[in-house]
Amino acid sequence: MNISVGLTLSPLQDDFEIHIINFTNKLKVIGLKNLENPLSTQIYLEYDQVMEVLNAEIKAFLELMDKGLLFMKIVKSDRSDYGPHF
Repeated sequence: MNISVGLTLSPLQDDFEIHIINFTNKLKVIGLKNLENPLSTQIYLEYDQVMEVLNAEIKAFLELMDKGLLFMKIVKSDRSDYGPHF
């Protein structure tokens, strides 16, 4: 089953940018199909593959911060080809 995952990373500390950059760079190295914009990162792939990677990478991301939030949205379909119609 293919899914689309939207992640919004919000470290609640002054050095937040480096944590977000490191997280998104790891996803690129691992080879997940992803798109980035200033507000979120979207990942598109098969459910088990995405969740296996996210399980490890989210834990590592949170362990590097004193305080932080991570919002995750999951859609059951590959929405990588979606374009707004407005």
